[in-house]
Amino acid sequence: MVRDISNSINKFHKISIAPMMDCTDSHFRMIMRKISSKALLYTEMIVAQSLIYTDNRGKFLDFNKEEHPLSIQFGGDSPEQLKEAAKMAQDWGYDEINFNVGCPSPRVCSGNFGASLMNYPSKVARCIEALNNNCNLPVTIKHRIGVDDNDSFSNLNNFVKQISNAGTQRFTIHARKAFLKGLNPKENRTIPPLRYDMVKRLKEENPSLLIEINGGFTNINQCIDGLKFFDGIMVGRSAYKYPLRWREIDNKIYGDKFLPLQASDIIFSLIPYIENHIKKSHRSWDICKHLINIIESFPNAKKLRNKITQLSINDNLSIEMLITLTNELKAMGY
Repeated sequence: MVRDISNSINKFHKISIAPMMDCTDSHFRMIMRKISSKALLYTEMIVAQSLIYTDNRGKFLDFNKEEHPLSIQFGGDSPEQLKEAAKMAQDWGYDEINFNVGCPSPRVCSGNFGASLMNYPSKVARCIEALNNNCNLPVTIKHRIGVDDNDSFSNLNNFVKQISNAGTQRFTIHARKAFLKGLNPKENRTIPPLRYDMVKRLKEENPSLLIEINGGFTNINQCIDGLKFFDGIMVGRSAYKYPLRWREIDNKIYGDKFLPLQASDIIFSLIPYIENHIKKSHRSWDICKHLINIIESFPNAKKLRNKITQLSINDNLSIEMLITLTNELKAMGY
């Protein structure tokens, strides 16, 4: 079953913020949604088996309605488990499902999913079919250009064609191959060379497919150039470490005419959310560990980040203190 999702993808999802373990939780997504109203956001990877057997599914699936458009990313290799996960994702109100075939973590690969699945395209196809046949959401895939010695263009092209026949039209491709042994996940994001040429050739040979590229994009102008060849750009660590540098996504990519928000505007807009979180007996650090990344590129930024960090880690950051700190930022023009 193949769904025509090209119109919605071209309109809304030219830029996406990559799923990143221990980073793209609901709090970070709320921050990014203040920065861009249109970029597609992702959950962290959720292992389908863990979701099915947990007593607290909300821990994995809950999100704030402000986070839309939002894609949920699943990891796994069991079509039966993914079938159940797909139903849950639809019931919970997600906008799409993404299947992870790109994570090179030894823990993930030891479970025979993530990047290791690139060696088993027929198994991936069955997983995609299970997801597609049990929900009405678009089902997409994120993968590498190859793994280990399985890194030829022919193998990549055959993989994409087989997965396309299973019902996926949008492929997010990290333009590096993965080494399943010898490199840790961080090294797998930097050491294998980027091969934009392979992804470009893949698009040229499969013009009807939506090809989104991931890897090495650190500013909006690079994304604008990339969109001349690809249907979408996925941004990862740069968006997490320097979120405020992406505040012109809606203007430069989508043609909005609003003035980009300053750091103080974003913090002020999140204060009710932070206050509500604290009232539920949660820690301010849950949010501030992400929020401090927007405090950069102005005098004493490091000092202010450290102050917020220490106060929130020690549960001493009150809403009043946060308002005062934000007013200081605004007075400086940030």
